[in-house]
Amino acid sequence: MKKKQDGYQVVPFPKMRYAIIDHLHEARRKHMIHALTEVDVTKARQSIREHKARTGVSLSFTAFIITCLGRAVDDNKVMHAYRKGRNQLVLFDDVDVNTLVEHEAEGHKIATPYVIRAANKKTFREIHQEIRAAQKEKVEEPQAIQRYPLLPLPIRRLFWWAFGKYPHLRKRIGGTVTVTAIGMFGKGAGWGIPITDYTLGITLSGIAEKPGVVDGRIEIREYLSMTISVDHDIIDGAPLARFTQRLKELIESGYGLSD
Repeated sequence: MKKKQDGYQVVPFPKMRYAIIDHLHEARRKHMIHALTEVDVTKARQSIREHKARTGVSLSFTAFIITCLGRAVDDNKVMHAYRKGRNQLVLFDDVDVNTLVEHEAEGHKIATPYVIRAANKKTFREIHQEIRAAQKEKVEEPQAIQRYPLLPLPIRRLFWWAFGKYPHLRKRIGGTVTVTAIGMFGKGAGWGIPITDYTLGITLSGIAEKPGVVDGRIEIREYLSMTISVDHDIIDGAPLARFTQRLKELIESGYGLSD
């Protein structure tokens, strides 16, 4: 219930934030390292613009990144591995990508988690259509979210601790990797440093025009600011560097857009 006061108003604290706060508390235990990089997305963006000019249909840039990510992780599955007990790693065959999908709800936009299952086995068009369909779905806050704050804090924290100990439960509920496209909410360059409990997380920030060298000449290119975050308990710097290079190659070549 809103309360209007002199010069300010008091509004209810969103119940979903309690789950997010508890999740972040557990995520801080991870030993994360972050690679801040720029990716030339000129070719991909031009292809998307040309498609819209021909057909009037706007293709999802996030779907394109997820397509490239699914392929890059499929090439090196340790990038989405999770520990099972002290002495084992679970390497899943399917790359399940958790991302945020924006919906219209009660006159305003909200972003909710959505998992693209087996992204490494789907085409760009299939992922694009899945995201567009998810955006049209009616969103209602689950009853569990309404009741979540009523649980004692130790019980809530125990849930998130247990969630992190069971790789198959993690996969079923939240996927194996995450993509956060904060750049779709603003403009300009810059990097986001996330708090995440995934072994691999990709944060897409803004796109900026900058000079670049192409075939020995300087051109104005479009560069995406991208942060790649990994759990250092599982991934070392060298595998991270190789994965980053592979992902950049796929994105810069426009992988999947011509299929």
